[in-house]
Amino acid sequence: MTMITRIDPFRDLASFLDNFTENGGKEQLTAGTFMPAADVYEDEHNVVLKLEIPGVNEDDLKVSVENNILTIQGERKFEKEEKEENFHRIERRYGSFTRTFKLPNTVDSDRVEAGYDKGILKITLAKRAEAKPKQIKVGNGQGTLQGISNN
Repeated sequence: MTMITRIDPFRDLASFLDNFTENGGKEQLTAGTFMPAADVYEDEHNVVLKLEIPGVNEDDLKVSVENNILTIQGERKFEKEEKEENFHRIERRYGSFTRTFKLPNTVDSDRVEAGYDKGILKITLAKRAEAKPKQIKVGNGQGTLQGISNN
């Protein structure tokens, strides 16, 4: 009698992921990398990024702009306590991170400001003057445009 075996193409992937997260134990969970969440918005004068990175010291952050690429690097260090506590679960991510963003040509890469307050890194990128919206006055219709007359 022949046995029929159901093929599950994701079985190997699932077991790989189980091994990846379980084999490392506490060391794997605390020494990995993480990706901080980012909000990006713009107004008429700036493009603003806000990254959520609580628990990171200001000295452990690096922000740079090169060739229209904004790079944010940092590290959240695991604070090991001397008293012996048995962790039952560690969900907060620790380790280093790097986020990169391709900047639009409308951004003036020489005018970038960064501030860090209450776990939020705020990066303000000023827009170039020529990229800002311009108000155009509408005439009364009695004038002429270049090359066109009111005949």
